[in-house]
Amino acid sequence: MKKIDFKIRDVYFASLLPKKLRRAPALVSLAAYCLSLGLIIGGQGYLSFSVTGNGEFEAGRVAERDVVADQAVSYIDEAATREKIDSLEKQVPAVFSYSAEATRGVLSSYERLLVLVEDLFPAADSAETFSRVIGEQFPGAFSRETLASLYEDPDRERFPANGLQTLRHILEEGVFSLPETGLEAFNPQVAELRRNDGPRAEREKVDYGRVITLDKAGEAVDRYIARSGFQPGFARIGRALLDPFITENVFFSREETEQIAAELRERAEPVTGYIERGEIVVRKGFIVTEEDMAALDALNAQARSRDPRLLLGRILIFTLIYGFFVFLLGRQIIGRLLKPSEVYLLCVLAVVYTGASVFFKSLNITDRYPVALFLPTSLVIMLPAILIDIRASLAAAIILPLAAFLSGAFDSSSYILALASSIAAVYAVRGAERRMDLFKAGLVVAAIQCAAATAILLIQRQPLISYPPVLFWTAFNGLASGMMVLGFLPILEHALNSVTAFRLIELSDLNAPILKRLFSAAPGTYSHSLMVATLAENACQEIGANPLLARVGAYYHDIGKMENPSYFVENQTDYNKHNDINNPRLSATVIRSHVKLGVEKARSLGLPKEVVDIIAEHHGNSVISWFYNEALKREAQVDVEDFSYPGSPPRSRESAVVMLADTTEAACRTLKKPTASRLEKFIQELIMAKFEHGQLSASELTFIDLETIKNSFVRVLASHYHARIEYPKKEPPQSVPSRENAPKNPGGRE
Repeated sequence: MKKIDFKIRDVYFASLLPKKLRRAPALVSLAAYCLSLGLIIGGQGYLSFSVTGNGEFEAGRVAERDVVADQAVSYIDEAATREKIDSLEKQVPAVFSYSAEATRGVLSSYERLLVLVEDLFPAADSAETFSRVIGEQFPGAFSRETLASLYEDPDRERFPANGLQTLRHILEEGVFSLPETGLEAFNPQVAELRRNDGPRAEREKVDYGRVITLDKAGEAVDRYIARSGFQPGFARIGRALLDPFITENVFFSREETEQIAAELRERAEPVTGYIERGEIVVRKGFIVTEEDMAALDALNAQARSRDPRLLLGRILIFTLIYGFFVFLLGRQIIGRLLKPSEVYLLCVLAVVYTGASVFFKSLNITDRYPVALFLPTSLVIMLPAILIDIRASLAAAIILPLAAFLSGAFDSSSYILALASSIAAVYAVRGAERRMDLFKAGLVVAAIQCAAATAILLIQRQPLISYPPVLFWTAFNGLASGMMVLGFLPILEHALNSVTAFRLIELSDLNAPILKRLFSAAPGTYSHSLMVATLAENACQEIGANPLLARVGAYYHDIGKMENPSYFVENQTDYNKHNDINNPRLSATVIRSHVKLGVEKARSLGLPKEVVDIIAEHHGNSVISWFYNEALKREAQVDVEDFSYPGSPPRSRESAVVMLADTTEAACRTLKKPTASRLEKFIQELIMAKFEHGQLSASELTFIDLETIKNSFVRVLASHYHARIEYPKKEPPQSVPSRENAPKNPGGRE
């Protein structure tokens, strides 16, 4: 039950952001603001220069006159600064990160071989048997000659321990993964190796000449064995024994390396150039150099002819608009924090819209047509309305036309037309679930734009002859915007991996290959998922959540069970495979693994993040109680983490509803002769159990929502388990034989 608080971290205001906020969206939004402001300032011609004419001087050409500085000027020499920074960046060592997890995985695999070999030494009656058993457990890893040498060597008992010692040494040194490209911009002689394993953090400089790569690992093994004094037999086969296990565990960290380079660039002092008063910057008859052009640019920057107060006023207005836009996109208004991809989309749309408005303004066509007539304003608003949120698109609908108007790109007619188009676009795409709805939205926008254009023409007292062309282009603008949305939407849906209604409807198709495979491999799970989807969809409709997202999440929430379907009760008949395991801990591992497998499958299928989250969270971190209790009966101490699901409690209302629907549907199957009252009491207990165990604390569900969800579940399940009339069994009349006992048709036809 979360209380929504508005904090400064809920918006992307780069200069005031705390470090906890993701920096990339903040910086991108600030860059979009600066770029839009630059487009407006440049497009409106606020900067003009008086020292040199346009194109009068060019690097590589001979100067036709002298240029003398009339005042002292200091400036940043960009070329010299770039050379300085490039030189400093060449000294930055590439950062490599040591993966303790990869190391543990390799050692675990080798230790499995070690245990197998030690068991086989006394048990195997021949080298052939020894080789065959190991080959079955580690197919293709070792040659028969290597295994035969291991089995027949008199010192074989010491070989596995020698191998473990050697393998640990090589992995501790680190097997580097050197990328083919990306290192050339950094120090060519030295790399930095970082080890972060728990509280320990180490950094060391490593010469590339000492680096062990995968193709050099065998030589490193031979060197270590030679200086360690191991038995001659192990020296002959040690490399062959360890080669299958050696893998890369040190990886290039591009982000950390570039962060060091970025910090170096920030700390680097720029190279300052100085021009004295009266100094000849360019001499007549001499070739103009790049340094001369930099000096001329510095002089031009000092010679602005426009009143700076106008420029300052425009900047202040645009800054206020930017701040208002950021506020409207904050959590307090939108109801959630925008994802980085959504921020990027809005920034790109804002910059493109601003640039296009400035461009069409520069064409001087306002005497005949409003500038907004040539801008697909409704396209710019429909895309975030579908891909992000209606409230986000409404913020853009208010801000973008206002920014263009106050910055001077729009006149009053264009502002009214653009505002009408924006609001119409927001209204038209509400509830759109089919591609055809977008074409209808284009018709709605075209109609409203025509009404706004007619009002403008009437207010301006335009002659009737001017109405047809204006109304034609206005209608064309609306229809074209709707058609363009159809073209851009599929691309952006997959690029942003958004959960639009169109995408969710495609994913809800039960003929999808993964769902058909689920039906084939685990029919009980498939039936269970359909019922969970019905429960979740109905509950989400009643609490105002996204029912389509809940339905899709429920369809896919158990796809991880396809790998081992017979270990789950809904796919079992009279035989329970857990009886063969007879180990509660292993059984719990199999059960809990379906969450991880489901997440991996979902990501490989490219499912939206919201659907993946439902799969990952549909059990939260709850305990597999049956096997946990079984373990308590057998062991004095049991770690509850071994019997807990690996996910986290649901963080969205849809994910929480799917969790409750999953639990309810599975539990209610155990009820005998369920009635509405028994179902209500039972479901109430299930929901409160989830609440008391903290599984709903992050989901923003209220107690009213929980009551509504319970009632929805009861209605659906009561109708599903409704009582049926028991028809009396009567013997068919003797004169009319039953179909089963009827004599066959003499003619052979039924």
